[in-house]
Amino acid sequence: MKAFPQTFYWGGATAANQVEGAFLEDGKGLSTSDVQPHGVFGDVVERVPGDTGLKDIAIDFYHRYPDDIALFAEMGFNCLRVSIAWTRIFPNGDDAEPNEAGLAFYDTLFDEMAKHHITPLVTLSHYEMPWALVKNYGGWGNRKVIGFFERYARTVFERYKGKVKLWLTFNEINMSLHAPMTGVGLPSDSSKAEVYQAIHHQLVASALAVKACHEIVPEGKIGNMLLGGLMYPLSCKPDDVFKTLQENRGWQFFGDVQARGAYPGYMLRYFRDNGFALEITDADRDALKSTIDFISFSYYMTGCVTADDALNQKARGNILNMVPNPHLESSEWGWQIDPLGLRTLLNVLWDRYQKPLFIVENGLGAKDKVEADGSINDDYRISYLNDHLVQAREAIEDGVELMGFTSWGPIDLVSASKAELSKRYGFIYVDRHDDGTGTLARSKKKSFDWYKEVIATNGASLKA
Repeated sequence: MKAFPQTFYWGGATAANQVEGAFLEDGKGLSTSDVQPHGVFGDVVERVPGDTGLKDIAIDFYHRYPDDIALFAEMGFNCLRVSIAWTRIFPNGDDAEPNEAGLAFYDTLFDEMAKHHITPLVTLSHYEMPWALVKNYGGWGNRKVIGFFERYARTVFERYKGKVKLWLTFNEINMSLHAPMTGVGLPSDSSKAEVYQAIHHQLVASALAVKACHEIVPEGKIGNMLLGGLMYPLSCKPDDVFKTLQENRGWQFFGDVQARGAYPGYMLRYFRDNGFALEITDADRDALKSTIDFISFSYYMTGCVTADDALNQKARGNILNMVPNPHLESSEWGWQIDPLGLRTLLNVLWDRYQKPLFIVENGLGAKDKVEADGSINDDYRISYLNDHLVQAREAIEDGVELMGFTSWGPIDLVSASKAELSKRYGFIYVDRHDDGTGTLARSKKKSFDWYKEVIATNGASLKA
C-alpha cells in the first residue's frame, strides 16, 4: 500500500508576527511587520503611542502557547514550525547584547514543545526584520546587515542548540521581488537593481547562517524556504513554453544559489542583459558555497504564463501575479486549487536538487461559519488538504524524498497578505475578528479530528 515514511514529520506552521502578539513586551523592538499593519503589500505606517493593529495582539500566542501546544499535541503533531522574532533577540538589530527576556521566551516555548514530544522547525526570519535596521541602515540594501543577521543566527544557534535541530533561514525568500519592504526592507518603489543587490546580501547571509549552524549544531539540519510558484504555459506555443521556463527560473534561482552554491548562468545573463551591475565579492562567492541540507517550500496554487500581452490579464494569488488557469477552480480569495500541481512541483524540485524536500506551508484560507451549537463544519478545508496530501503521497511513490508536511495555520492567525482574521486556515478556531473584537477563545473545527486521524494512521485514512 502507498504510504508515508514512518519518520514523516506531521504538524503545522506559524509565524511569530502572525500569532504571538505582545508586540512590544519584554523588550521587543519594532519590526517591519509592526509598521505594516495592513499586510505585506500595505504601506509603512510609523507607529505612535496608543495606536494598535490586529497583529499587535494577533491570537496572543505569546501568553497562550501552552494551551495551543496541548491542542496541537492532541492532534498528534510531532513537528511544529515556528519563527523567532528577530526583534525579541536584538530589538534594534545592531544592539551590543541580545535581549535576555526574548531569549528566555523561546526557551520556554521549546521546552513546552518538548514536553509533548513535538519537534521544533524554526525559521530565523519570517517576513520581518528590525525596523531600526531599515531606518538606520537602509535594510538589506546595506551590506552591514549581513553581519547583524549572522550574529543573530549564531546567538540563537548557541542558545538553542540542545533544543532545536531543524532550522530554516528566510521564509519565502523569493517573495522580495514582489514585496520588497517585507522581504528586504526596501521601499516598494525601489529599482530592480536595488532589490537584487539586497537579495544578494540576503543570500550571502543565508549561506553564512548555514555555515554557522553546521559549526554550532553539527547534528542539526538547516534548509531554505521557497515560495513554490509553479507556472504552466497557457498554450503549447514555443514562445509560451520558453517564457514559462523563464518565469519559473525567476524563483528557482534562489534555490539554485542556496542548494548549489553559486549563481546559475541564466541569472548572470539576466543581470547583464538588464544592466544590473551587482556587487558580488570573492568573499561572497566563497560564502555561498555553504549549501543547505534540504529544500522547504510553501505551495498554495499554480498559474499560467503567456507571451501574448493581449492575454496577460493578471490574477492576484498569494504574492505572485499570474494568468488564471481555465481548467482550475478557485477559492473565495481567488487562489486556484491544483492538488496535482503539488505532485508536479515535488518532482520538479527533486529532479533539480536531489535534496530532501519538506512541505512547510499548504492550506486553505476561508470564511468559517460558527453554527448555533458552536460547531464549524469546514469540509472544504478537509477536501483541500486531503487532495493535496494524496498527491504528496504519490510524489513519494515517484521517488521523491519527502521529510514532512506542516499545514499553514494549524490555528487561525492573522493573514500575511492583508492582515485579516476573517481569512481562516486553522483546525482550531480563534474567536477574534477583523475589527479586533472577540474573546480569543479556542474551539475545534471538524478538520481537527480529521487531521488527528490522518496523523494517527500516518496518512492511511486519506481518500484517494
